[in-house]
Amino acid sequence: MPDPSGQWNVRLAARAEKDLREIISWTAEQFGEKQARVYAGTLSAAIVALKGGPDLLAVRRRGEIGSGICTLHVARGGRKGRHLLVFRAAPDRARTVDVLRVLHDAMDLPSRLTPEDR
Repeated sequence: MPDPSGQWNVRLAARAEKDLREIISWTAEQFGEKQARVYAGTLSAAIVALKGGPDLLAVRRRGEIGSGICTLHVARGGRKGRHLLVFRAAPDRARTVDVLRVLHDAMDLPSRLTPEDR
């Protein structure tokens, strides 16, 4: 059922959830628990921003990766970060964004997506 507020629904694929856990764990190991909490907030803020839909100003269409694939950098609104939300509008549900992966911005994105993601 569509959200009466006009916001989009955001679904995280299992691989995106795993990416998030690994990113936060790595951040905690490298920079400490406090920084991991800060970065978790940055990642969460980017996910929440997707409730505005796939046409946000900072969204990049990434047709070279796959049909309908887009990215949103987490470094936004004064926050710092080096990850991208890789997503697409769900073809099977109205006003739903599917976050497929959460990947470092230096990664070769096409090699990190499976054929099912495309």
